[in-house]
Amino acid sequence: MADTQQDAGADFDLTQFYQIFFEEAGENLDQMEQMLLNLDLSAADEEELNGIFRCAHSIKGGSATFGFADVAELTHKMESLLDRLRRHEITPIPQMVDVLLESADASRSLLARHQAGGVGEAISTIDLVRRISELAAGAGQAGAPAPAAAAEVFVPATPPVMAPPPPPAPAPAPAVVAADGSRALQIRIGPLERVDLADSIKELFRDIPGLGSIEDLPCADAGCRLFSVSTTSTDDDLLDLFAFHVSKEQVQITAVAGAAAPAPVAEAAPADVVPQAVVYPPAHEAYGFFSGAPGEPLVVDPATAVKPTAKAASPAQMESTSIRVAVNKVDQLINLVGELVITQAMLAQTSRGLEASVNQQLLAGLADLDRNTRDLQESVMSIRMIPMSTVFSRFPRMLRDLASKLDKKVDLQTLGEATELDKGLVEKITDPLTHLVRNSVDHGIETPAERLAAGKSEQGTLTLAASHQGSSIVIEVRDDGRGMNREKILSKARERGLEVSDQMADADVWQLIFAPGFSTADVVTDVSGRGVGMDVVKRNIAALNGSVEIESAQGVGMRVAVRLPLTLAIMDGMSVGVGEEVYILPLSSVVESFQVKAEDINTVAQGSQLVKVRDEYMPVIALERIFEVPRLNGSAPNAIMVVVESDGNRVALLVDELLGQHQVVVKNLESNYRKVPNVSGATILGDGTVALILDTGSLVRRVRY
Repeated sequence: MADTQQDAGADFDLTQFYQIFFEEAGENLDQMEQMLLNLDLSAADEEELNGIFRCAHSIKGGSATFGFADVAELTHKMESLLDRLRRHEITPIPQMVDVLLESADASRSLLARHQAGGVGEAISTIDLVRRISELAAGAGQAGAPAPAAAAEVFVPATPPVMAPPPPPAPAPAPAVVAADGSRALQIRIGPLERVDLADSIKELFRDIPGLGSIEDLPCADAGCRLFSVSTTSTDDDLLDLFAFHVSKEQVQITAVAGAAAPAPVAEAAPADVVPQAVVYPPAHEAYGFFSGAPGEPLVVDPATAVKPTAKAASPAQMESTSIRVAVNKVDQLINLVGELVITQAMLAQTSRGLEASVNQQLLAGLADLDRNTRDLQESVMSIRMIPMSTVFSRFPRMLRDLASKLDKKVDLQTLGEATELDKGLVEKITDPLTHLVRNSVDHGIETPAERLAAGKSEQGTLTLAASHQGSSIVIEVRDDGRGMNREKILSKARERGLEVSDQMADADVWQLIFAPGFSTADVVTDVSGRGVGMDVVKRNIAALNGSVEIESAQGVGMRVAVRLPLTLAIMDGMSVGVGEEVYILPLSSVVESFQVKAEDINTVAQGSQLVKVRDEYMPVIALERIFEVPRLNGSAPNAIMVVVESDGNRVALLVDELLGQHQVVVKNLESNYRKVPNVSGATILGDGTVALILDTGSLVRRVRY
């Protein structure tokens, strides 16, 4: 049996679990970072320290299992420091938080390199390891000399056995080694609150090929389990594995003279010794091998001997409520649903010519197909929706580092973290939000001295908020800083040769900061001041069919609102006809439509046209001219205006007719053909023809700038 399992272990390929490990390790690093940022050094909560320790412990165990020695060594040092902190042997100080955050960044970089197959040069962790060791030895502690640092040598365990954590293991008894290299052991687990908790130990031998065999033995004590084990693993390796499920103090390993030798009962602890058993946190969260492990540290008291009890039934296992699916599979599913939506639209259009009384059953089926397709589409689209907390969680660390560099005090508040946005948009909105946050901290929020002089609290507040408004999501970056200086912006604009006037509305003045190269900073720093941030923000958001709005009050603060569609794959659109062509306008950009007469349109300099809409003159864009649409078969002339809005500006589009509103599947025109000016994509209509989706932002900029 041992030979068979050992051979199986030799062929066991751990690479199949790499992706799970990398994802779980990333989540642990994110969680560790959040807990470190929220840690109150003056009154560090024991459970908070235990939580940070668990994260480091999980990453270390997984890294050692998969042979990532550099990550395992670094996290082992972090774990040693955190272990001394949670045992209150040293006092937490800011330098510890700094070095742990830097170590988390280094671990993330090393893991990314391993995930890429070792491509690129590995970063050096020598300085981090030295600093962690000094802090763990008591450097920087007030009131007492630093204790001598014990020399530590970290040796990663041979897969698939976990590397030993810092707590010392009991000395193992000598064992007789069989010809196949296996040892016969008796393992006693207890005392336990419930003896069925030790069933997870048996599952380890079942789930890990090559670990060995295990059989139940009768145990004379209540609250204990006794096993006969044949294994090639060392006692330290076994203790390390068992520590995921029971504490090391609850495990007694006794060597047996042979596999068939009688099982001696372990001696009870002396009456005057009451060992405190600490259940170590599970490392299985790092790579998903094991289930059923306890999650919190638990101090238990050894039980006294009573008569044997029958084996209890296995406890009910918590069912998983989620699964991990590759993004490309979700994208493929969305594409297929998009094709289904197009096919359904074709069938619906074809069915309009059928006689209802003759084809009643067919039409009823098509109506059901329409309803089910829409429900399916909404369900599939929701799979790609992820909460904004994924984006917001990246900023506490950045804000801490930025405030420290600028000698400012900033409190971050987040609202609407549960608001969901399409994954593709989440990935693309992170950089623009980063620019906005850096701009608020650098230009908006004042230094503590300036805030006190202005009658404010010395700590500024930066708020990130997300909310749904109709078919859009609005993400806000607000601060209670100095706001923008209207006169300074106008002065800088004149220096750059921009056409401005003192009569400009505030909203128009604020939009000037998005001009390429525009900056009001007096000094260029490594944080900002080069004028390359805000124009990038606007371009990136416009590329997502979004818009940016700014409100500011000098001395009070500033608010930047980014409005985005909920998804990029399927959108609500209004189809309009121009000659024989059909174009799609994003419904979120459409304000109103009205009929127009030729005499209502005024021609001004250079052939530009204006139309008066409720005492406001609005630029006119004739789609017929923009896209050079030919007039065939005496088609009706332009007679309808559609007002669209982008970036707070409006224009009137001149079209022939309104064809209706419906959902359209967005196809990338650039990847399938080439980039076309004033067009953001394409879709397939119900009759099989292709219609262009217009880029309303580009059309507005065409006449406004």
